[in-house]
Amino acid sequence: MGQGGNDFNAIRISLASPEQIRLWSYGEVLKPETINYRTLRPEKDGLFCERIFGPTKDWECYCGKYKKIRHRGIICDRCGVEIARAKVRRERMGHISLAAPVAHIWFSKGTPSRLGLMLDLSPKNLDRVLYFAQYLVTKVNSEMVVEEVDRLQNGLEAELLRMEEKLLEKTEEVQAQLDGAEENGLSMERQEELRDEIRQLNLNFEEERDNLETEIQDQIDDMEGLSVGDLLTESRFRDLRG
Repeated sequence: MGQGGNDFNAIRISLASPEQIRLWSYGEVLKPETINYRTLRPEKDGLFCERIFGPTKDWECYCGKYKKIRHRGIICDRCGVEIARAKVRRERMGHISLAAPVAHIWFSKGTPSRLGLMLDLSPKNLDRVLYFAQYLVTKVNSEMVVEEVDRLQNGLEAELLRMEEKLLEKTEEVQAQLDGAEENGLSMERQEELRDEIRQLNLNFEEERDNLETEIQDQIDDMEGLSVGDLLTESRFRDLRG
């Protein structure tokens, strides 16, 4: 006795892998258009494309080069449409190559969220990652972290040396004016201004040095504190990449 169409005990629904989808697909959809408003025919490479999903008329290709059942199975060399029954459009599938990865709503919006449980993220933080508001650290390369820390420290030392040389050059110029004050007939008020200028140069140097050391140390702490599962803002992600 044959099995009826409704005679089953269970059904399982699952998501196909990208590889399986490409095996099922008859072509890639490249345009968001559906039909041409003038001809009312499907747009080429669109969501209703005849080359991908099959002809809209039985045994007739898009351009009309092949008609009638005698050409069955032939693929038109002009439009690329296979000569077949129009009903094949009900079963043929196409695919879209995404520019960025996406998460299926079954796994992201369920209660509880499967992705949230797997990544140990709250629904709010998961949405931030899915909508590219934040980045999720999936792997930390310890060797690259050490190299980056060394680069930052070497860069700090080089910048401090450059700042010290610049300070020394400016203070020597001002000090030379002070040393020749009597010969040049500088007033006591002018000499005091020059001394104040030297003090200000030293204060500015100390402030810039402290700010630079703090900035570099913060970057080093960020690098050394990275761990799998951390969330990074766009600006911090760019800073770490740079």
